[in-house]
Amino acid sequence: MRCAAVAALNSCQTSAAILEEIRRSGNLLNLRSIPEMREYLACIGYKMSDLDSLNIIHIAGTKGKGSTSAMCDSILRQCSVRDASGANPTRPLRTGLFTSPHLVEVRERIRIDGAPLSRVDFARHFGHVWSSFEAAPSTVDSPFATRKGNDKPNYFRFLFLVACRAFLEEK
Repeated sequence: MRCAAVAALNSCQTSAAILEEIRRSGNLLNLRSIPEMREYLACIGYKMSDLDSLNIIHIAGTKGKGSTSAMCDSILRQCSVRDASGANPTRPLRTGLFTSPHLVEVRERIRIDGAPLSRVDFARHFGHVWSSFEAAPSTVDSPFATRKGNDKPNYFRFLFLVACRAFLEEK
């Protein structure tokens, strides 16, 4: 998928100079990551508490995150939501999966109910997040912030925000 959205997203790549500054700082970037993400979520119209409705499973570590995530997604998609009485399954449980890296197309990183976002849905969610950052100046106070003025978050964080929006809007 070579389109305007992907070309724009590629402009969010973290530069070597920023990565070197982070290394020299002793990785102090992590001290500001939560406040930055709060601002980024607010910029696209959400609060951290909005994420609570997603029932997130965060899988971390050095090996097997993708396999473990795919297995959890598959298991959860086999579950059904029951009606108010608890007796009758009414619909399959909806799932969202955000992984990194992608193999072929960037939209593979964001899956809903086991399928990557369609090109149309990816473009729609991407466009909303992109235009939100174009319209809002930054208030992040961090010497390591990649966002200055109406700049965008780095590539990974930007895609995470696209995934959050997709999951919140499609649930």
